[in-house]
Amino acid sequence: MTTFVQWQIVGFVGQAIFTARFLVQWVASEKKRDSVVPVAFWWLSLVGGLNLLVYAIHRQDPVFIVGQSMGMVVYVRNLMLVAKRRRRANGPTMPQHSMPERVEGIKASLGRELSGAGLR
Repeated sequence: MTTFVQWQIVGFVGQAIFTARFLVQWVASEKKRDSVVPVAFWWLSLVGGLNLLVYAIHRQDPVFIVGQSMGMVVYVRNLMLVAKRRRRANGPTMPQHSMPERVEGIKASLGRELSGAGLR
């Protein structure tokens, strides 16, 4: 297999991944009976776009390079917004206690344990 053919494969694989995002969005929208953009759309956009960007750089095509580069910003930003929304939806990961309150709580718990064991 020649280098030319290998690079064509890289380009076609990138295009296939990039195109798959539309199929994912279409299926998700049909299921919801509303226009939705699932997270998989942004991941496929990012992976396919990166693959196409590599291909564009190899081809030294400035129009293609700029177009794919600008898309990367949008895809990454949307994934950041999705992650932020999920963090907010899940709430704080640790109880919002100050350190002295936590220490006092631990000391009280330990005191009860020691008293129950007859060590205090």
